[in-house]
Amino acid sequence: MEMNRKQFLIRAATLAAGVPGVHLAGGTQTSKGERLVNAGPAASFEADGLYDGFRDEGFFLIRQGGKLFALSAICTHRRCKLTAERDHSFSCRCHGSTFDPNGKVTEGPATRDLPVLHSFTNENCQLLVVVPAL
Repeated sequence: MEMNRKQFLIRAATLAAGVPGVHLAGGTQTSKGERLVNAGPAASFEADGLYDGFRDEGFFLIRQGGKLFALSAICTHRRCKLTAERDHSFSCRCHGSTFDPNGKVTEGPATRDLPVLHSFTNENCQLLVVVPAL
């Protein structure tokens, strides 16, 4: 049985809530190839700033002014992994594109801003991020 995105998110949130025998480390994959990644307790990201520990999973977490969001760590030009800079901007080592702390293109060749990824907190206060297929 194939699930649509909404059904997947509901199921994944239920699983992430702590059903015995279910482990989401590394992500759970949908039929669309998306992955649901458990970033851990949302309380771990209370301070404003950039959290780059999920770069290899395909996203950065950013807290700004009380808002926490997940930003793609993949360049919109040729899909290379981005590097977080000290000033909280992002750069692509492959072709030189740069993005501001909100994911807006500041220098090409990329022409599209970084997408904000869908994220939510489940009833166990775990932050879950939906990472698109590569």
